[in-house]
Amino acid sequence: MLIEGKLNLTGNEKVAVINGRFNHIVTDRLVEGAKDSFERHGGNPENLDVVLVPGAFEIPMALKQVLATGKYDGVICVGAVIRGATPHFDYISAEATKGIASVTLDTNTPVTYGLLTTDTIEQAIERSGSKVGNKGFEAMTGLIEMMNLYKEIK
Repeated sequence: MLIEGKLNLTGNEKVAVINGRFNHIVTDRLVEGAKDSFERHGGNPENLDVVLVPGAFEIPMALKQVLATGKYDGVICVGAVIRGATPHFDYISAEATKGIASVTLDTNTPVTYGLLTTDTIEQAIERSGSKVGNKGFEAMTGLIEMMNLYKEIK
């Protein structure tokens, strides 16, 4: 027997998008992509909350709080960490990724990862709605599939 999630919503699902607003020129586009996917797959825009945090490092802390409310059927995390001239990029991207993964494993709510970790601003722009698609859209589409998969497994 094959168990898989479908890509449709009933309109009743409650979803949160946690957005690290640092590099907002990129992350705002990721949120737009996530909203687009949510609505295209049948989501009710009134059931989509956007939680703003200062940057990628704060995403796991907010994720833990959002999940603790029990109000959401799923959560996506979006942000952008762009390499600079110092090792700051390595620390922030690694800790944000580990934090999201750690919090995710401690819950029964689907969470998807839409954090961009790029070498240049150009790469980030390409992944937030130009040449390489929109990773916010992809993270929401993945979340929809996972929410439905969880229902199928139960």
